[in-house]
Amino acid sequence: MLKRNEVNIEETWDLSPLFESDAAFYATLDKVIDEVKAFNQQYVGRLNQTNVIEQALKDLEQLYIQLNTLSNYASLNFSTDQTNAEAGKLYSKFSSSYGQMSSQLSFVNSEISQLDEAILKELSTTSQYQRYFAKLLEQKPYQLHPEVEKTLAAFSPVFGGPYQLYDTTKMLDIDFGTFEAHGKQIPMSYVSFEGELEVDGDTEVRRNAFRKFSDTLKQYENTTAKTYDLIIQQEKIESDLRGYDSVIDFLLHEQEVSQDLYHRQIDLITKELAPHMRRYAKLLQRTNGLEEMRFEDLKISIDETYEPDISIEGSREYIKHALSVLGDDYMQLVNDAYDKRYIDFVQNEGKSTGAFCASPYATNPYILISWTAKMTEVFVLAHELGHAGHFNLANQHQSIYDADCSMYFVEAPSTMNEMLMANYLLKSSNDPKFKRWVIASIISRTYYHNMVTHLLEAAFQREVYRLVDQGESMTAETLNEIKRKVIEDFWGEDIVITEGAELTWMRQPHYYMGLYPYTYSAGLTIATLMSKRILNEGQTAVNEWLEVMKAGGSKKPVELAAMVGIDLTTDAPLKETIAYIGELIDELEKLTDEIEQQ
Repeated sequence: MLKRNEVNIEETWDLSPLFESDAAFYATLDKVIDEVKAFNQQYVGRLNQTNVIEQALKDLEQLYIQLNTLSNYASLNFSTDQTNAEAGKLYSKFSSSYGQMSSQLSFVNSEISQLDEAILKELSTTSQYQRYFAKLLEQKPYQLHPEVEKTLAAFSPVFGGPYQLYDTTKMLDIDFGTFEAHGKQIPMSYVSFEGELEVDGDTEVRRNAFRKFSDTLKQYENTTAKTYDLIIQQEKIESDLRGYDSVIDFLLHEQEVSQDLYHRQIDLITKELAPHMRRYAKLLQRTNGLEEMRFEDLKISIDETYEPDISIEGSREYIKHALSVLGDDYMQLVNDAYDKRYIDFVQNEGKSTGAFCASPYATNPYILISWTAKMTEVFVLAHELGHAGHFNLANQHQSIYDADCSMYFVEAPSTMNEMLMANYLLKSSNDPKFKRWVIASIISRTYYHNMVTHLLEAAFQREVYRLVDQGESMTAETLNEIKRKVIEDFWGEDIVITEGAELTWMRQPHYYMGLYPYTYSAGLTIATLMSKRILNEGQTAVNEWLEVMKAGGSKKPVELAAMVGIDLTTDAPLKETIAYIGELIDELEKLTDEIEQQ
């Protein structure tokens, strides 16, 4: 694994639109700290008149934009190399400073929420910041005393500690060393396992890698369990302080969705999607000639001979053809992402695993990915460009108060791009082997990842929060038991659940981000139906979708979906999506029969 200073700089992102240097970051941070103090002195105790409130929110908007830029630079800089002491120091400096500034700004919500409900209702329909007031009105019953809110805000860096502990353990402390396959020692890291070895077509390599990976994780299960318990106990305490009936209610409040929508995603998928995915697993076993299908075999290709290596520039061609339907402005962002270095492609020591997109309000978006030259990475890149396009449009058309949409909706534009990629590939050839490979890629990359991997995380997470609400703490033993049961319930007797499969709860950062995992399937449900509309209706559907993305967080998720004719208050969209997956697997079985008879 290369060190950061050894990689090709052209395949890294360019953070200079945020700040030209660390020195510029520190100078701006000092300036913003002073501006926050001045804002506090100017407005504290005065937010009781409409004209003063409106001006304060306008001034606060500019502070938030600067804080957003500082935050993104600190986190993005650190995410590419957590072994870099200077990057770690900068990140820690911002984190501690942010806690102080949040404390000084907490009076805004506290003072405004103390206004009469009638005034807040009027402002929620007449003010230029009406969504801000509408949210504050809904939060009013759970608002704590101003001094308590101020104290909680000051502790925000500490509340972020569990995730930092998890990430430090994962990226800096765990050493996977090497494992043996075919008489050779093969080096392994988190990135190489999740990006390559986990999907390797060589059964001995893949299974031995899984064994080594799991055995190494096992050594850290107690520390990781205690770290995870810290965040969920913190959430439990805050939910109780604020008067919510449960942790789940507390976490769903910010997402602006009901428990009905939350439970439906988990229960219906577990019941109705599982039989389809078991058929898919059997098909993988058949095409790969495996005597038994194990948990660690579930991500392999249906036909590795049709798994091309794809260069970074080659990915651009796929992306260009697939996403061009979204229009010239959207494609300009895609081209800029490659040409102006919005994407960090390289693999290097200390880099965060997985992929993500950050969308600073005042500049261009940034995408982190570790390029492995596999087709799956093209889907991942299309996914992250979906986030980039979404928030680029939202940032242009909404204030910073309304740019971020509900977490429930956030994965819809990203998974939509995966569906557009799938639609393009399906139209590009009628060769049975190619079509089978494309459909299998859709299942393995888009649907397996978003509606199985993340769904099993969500089912696990729900059981954890139910126990926490009953006053229990989480241990490694408890977490392992919950995870194993969730996996076994979904896959039944069709898959051998290898020892170590239960440790997958240790791998995802999503558990430190509230109720995030279930939203992938929610987003993909919207994306599946919307991609069908684009396929059938063309520009009319595209125009409606672009308007949804421009809306950002100015509407609740149910309202955003309604803009494109999708009714999330019923189970019909989810049932239609599951049926579509079943049809894809039917087609896979049919194509396999056809190929084997040739």
